[in-house]
Amino acid sequence: MFYWVLKHILLGPLMKLFCRPRIEGVENVPERGGAILVSNHLAVADSFFMPLMMPRRVTFLAKREYFTGTGVKGKLQKLFFTGVGQVPIDRSSGTAAQAALDTGVRLLREGKLLGIYPEGTRSPDGRLYKGKTGVARMALEANVPVIPIAMFGTDKVNPIGSRMWRPHKVLVKVGKPLDFSRYEGMAGDRFVERSITDEIMYALMELSGQEYVDVYAAKVKDEMAAKGKHVAGWRSPQERARDAERIPDSRAS
Repeated sequence: MFYWVLKHILLGPLMKLFCRPRIEGVENVPERGGAILVSNHLAVADSFFMPLMMPRRVTFLAKREYFTGTGVKGKLQKLFFTGVGQVPIDRSSGTAAQAALDTGVRLLREGKLLGIYPEGTRSPDGRLYKGKTGVARMALEANVPVIPIAMFGTDKVNPIGSRMWRPHKVLVKVGKPLDFSRYEGMAGDRFVERSITDEIMYALMELSGQEYVDVYAAKVKDEMAAKGKHVAGWRSPQERARDAERIPDSRAS
């Protein structure tokens, strides 16, 4: 209930007024049944504009710390994240990671749309980074399509390091569904899951037009932090040398 109040009465109208968001390819979103919406991740604002423009409710998996705060602030934060369609998960260990995957599969089997950022974190410099294979595992175990989503302009609305939002046009571009049913029963095969994830990232690269980097974004952020560099826009010599590295495979085989 609160989800729809936020979307249509409280928050959504303001977002539409100041940022004029639009969507292309909405016909690629299934009218019913579970599906994974995989998106590039430019800014926190992605998690607001993507569900705002979808015809169905979108559920995200979020770290449980967003839901365990104390006092008035903690209660309001929990109400807000629950209201925008996020489900708490524990990401502190390998066992917790498996539990998070299980939660995602359960939601998909219940027929929900699950929003996922396969890079695992926001892009530090606007490029597209290597995807994590959890998305492939969930797609195989739940036997659902994967729908690529490209976000444009959210990094201008909500730049990294800024708490303030700025008016800027936003585009949500929806690609054609990816069907991996040919790999039914192969969940847990690391080679298959890596190949599927690479195919997903290739689709995102084509849809978004972003430069692809075959390295995990979290690793790049750690390197930047160790060098005392600001995240946005900085590229080390090692990163620049990787510009010529492979793009993700176009199709899992």
